[in-house]
This record gives sequence, structure tokens and C-alpha cells, in this order.
Amino acid sequence: MKTSGPGRSIWLAWTWMIDGLLCLLLLAMIILSCLQIILRTFFAGGFLWADPLLRYLVLWSGMLGAVVATREGKHIAIDVVTYLSPGKTKKWIRLLIHLLSFVVSGILTMAAVTFVRNEATFGTNELLNIPSWTWNIIFPVAFALITFHFFISLLTDVLSLFGISINQATRSEMTLDGK
Repeated sequence: MKTSGPGRSIWLAWTWMIDGLLCLLLLAMIILSCLQIILRTFFAGGFLWADPLLRYLVLWSGMLGAVVATREGKHIAIDVVTYLSPGKTKKWIRLLIHLLSFVVSGILTMAAVTFVRNEATFGTNELLNIPSWTWNIIFPVAFALITFHFFISLLTDVLSLFGISINQATRSEMTLDGK
């Protein structure tokens, strides 16, 4: 959000944290993949746990990437109706789209929570002797964050109908010095 003071600082810290975690996951995937290739090529072996771990790292990266895409407004959207509609109608259509997206992502969050609960109840220790639900916790967390970002977009749309302008800052508009 484009604000000044603590709101902007919190938003900036949150943005950097998610983006930083995504970069760390990508770095870990690259290093682990290269290490596996080297071990298999030159030593005829590798770590047994590396391939399953890489699958989970890809899953986590994809889910966090979806959170970032939603935050930036760059998620997949079929937006032909908004593109072809006249000016004032666009605001209402965008509001409806954000409302439906908010509801659907909220439902997905609840389903993901149920999934992780079931994994915690019936799951096993899957990788590195860590319970399987731990590896899948990214589902409810990511869907909750996506729901949050759609809520912010919905709130922005509602306020814009009343003439109140709130601009959400994108990653490219934020710098470390807060300007």
C-alpha cells in the first residue's frame, strides 16, 4: 500500500520477507540440483533425500510465487469483459471479480486447512523424519495470503467507488529508503 509511516514500513518489510524467502528457496533449489548432478555424474551416487526435498521446494516456490503474483496484480486473469466495457462499468466488474476471487481463495484456504489437519492426524514422517503435514503447511498459508491480497484489492475497489483513492504499491515502486 502506498502510505507513509508504520503502515508503509510494515508493508515494505512484509514484501521484502516474502520476496527474500522466494529467492532463498530458488537458491537452495539451484545449489541442491547442481550438487545432485555433480554427485551422480562423478561419484555415481547422490543424496536419497534430495529429490523429494526439491519437489517440496518447487511446491513452496510455486505457492509463494502465486502470493507475489496476486500481490502485484499479475496473476492469471481472463479479463476480456473488463477490457471491452466502458469506464464506470469497469470499476463494478473489477469489484465483482475481486469479490469472487476473494471468496474462492477463502474456500481454498479452508480446504487447505482441512487437508493439513488430516495430514497431521493420519500422515506419517515423510522426508528427513519430519511429519508430512509440515511440508504441506504452505497450502493454507499461501491461500490465506492470496485471500488477504484479494481482500485488499476488494477494499481498494469499494473505496474507489466512493471516490477514495488508495494505491497499492507494487514491488518496483518500493525501495529500501522507503521512497
